[in-house]
Amino acid sequence: VQLVESGGGLVQAGGSLRLSCAASGRTFSIYAMAWFRQGPGKEREFVARIHWVGGITWYSDSVKGRFTISRDKAKNTVYLQMSSLNPEDTAIYYCASDHTVRSSASNSDYDYWGQGTQVTVSS
Repeated sequence: VQLVESGGGLVQAGGSLRLSCAASGRTFSIYAMAWFRQGPGKEREFVARIHWVGGITWYSDSVKGRFTISRDKAKNTVYLQMSSLNPEDTAIYYCASDHTVRSSASNSDYDYWGQGTQVTVSS
């Protein structure tokens, strides 16, 4: 499976941005997709997850109510709509796919990763 993120950029605090992640290859085996992020000097952290078939979503507390994860199965694409952005959201954002039936926020449980897209929020 190949994952390609897009949509990152520079935005002012309070602004919005939408990230996309296009999947190709053995997409039929995807159980869930997720977004992670890694800020400067920080470890990679879970942001949001969506079950590919049922669409059930799960968010970290730090983004709940501000970010929305969604997917378009016909396009094999997952999105992350980010609103009310603040400088603490500055990070490289990665999408990842999980091919096992489980619910996990641990990056070690994800099988494939994109190259990441930079999001910078200015104050």
